[in-house]
Amino acid sequence: MTAQKGSAFLLKIGDGAQPPAYETVAGLRTTQMSVNGDIVVVTHKESQGWRDLLSGAGTRSVSVSASGIFLGSTAEASVRGHALAGTIAEYELSFEDGERLRGRFLVQRLDYAGDFNGERNYTLQLESSGAVLPA
Repeated sequence: MTAQKGSAFLLKIGDGAQPPAYETVAGLRTTQMSVNGDIVVVTHKESQGWRDLLSGAGTRSVSVSASGIFLGSTAEASVRGHALAGTIAEYELSFEDGERLRGRFLVQRLDYAGDFNGERNYTLQLESSGAVLPA
């Protein structure tokens, strides 16, 4: 197993077509993904004081956060449009080794900032809706 470059961990948004074509969200500096799972506790008197969990139960989700420099790309405009409308869109996460994960996500948060003598930047938070699967 070899190390992978963080710069090759990309977030892409679908164009709404079927099948969707994906465009990289421009200006990314940081991309982060979290796979989350709620637990279902099935501990009982015969568990001998240890917690027992039910395998395969609970709700799974994927959270994605990203930040970067605002470049005014069409992908950024699509993300902003979905954030303002509260609509779910297709996204792809791609990695240097060629692995890709695809799923439908809601923009939970989109922030813009800019200092008087610096660049305009953005941060965003996506939450999955449905399965996130290898492509």
